[in-house]
Amino acid sequence: MSRFKSAIGRMAAYLLLPCVFFSQGLEAGDTTRAIIKTSMGDIQLELYDDKAPITVENFVDYANSGFYDGTIFHRVISHFMIQGGGFTPDMQKKTPGEAIKNEAANGLSNKRGTIAMARTNNPHSATAQFFINVQDNMNLDYSGENHSRSWGYAVFGRVTEGLDVVDQIRFVQTTTNPPYSDVPVDPVIIEQVEIIDD
Repeated sequence: MSRFKSAIGRMAAYLLLPCVFFSQGLEAGDTTRAIIKTSMGDIQLELYDDKAPITVENFVDYANSGFYDGTIFHRVISHFMIQGGGFTPDMQKKTPGEAIKNEAANGLSNKRGTIAMARTNNPHSATAQFFINVQDNMNLDYSGENHSRSWGYAVFGRVTEGLDVVDQIRFVQTTTNPPYSDVPVDPVIIEQVEIIDD
């Protein structure tokens, strides 16, 4: 920002920075890029290696191994989030690897367009499944280690392009497929998760 020649330019830059980077405690360049290729379009992501190194590495490993290929968004709630990465189109659950440490205390918030790890009531039970927040869900943020909910859900990236695709997915028709609810009537397939090497 010091390269700006005018005071007005510097002031404008500083005013913009909190919205772009500081709101999530990030600096440019500390990211990995990925594309979730779905049957409804592509969702491009930036993943925050510096803030969630364990979680990003875990996601990248699943992507590179092909684990996500042919899985679906199996849980879609229009006013909450879209969840995927663990089931086949016929609702067969895939067998994931070991659970990872919960990194929700990284200062990142479950705001609209962020991607976070799904888990059970055990705070450190996340494996392959992830979700994309379709609205601000700050109630999912880390608030302490007193109980399962206060541990929060670890945000590890955000959508940079394709939020319109996310919104198309969030409004698909859903049904109950016992014992699962909020299952899209027509499967929304994750064809591939591609990690972009610069």
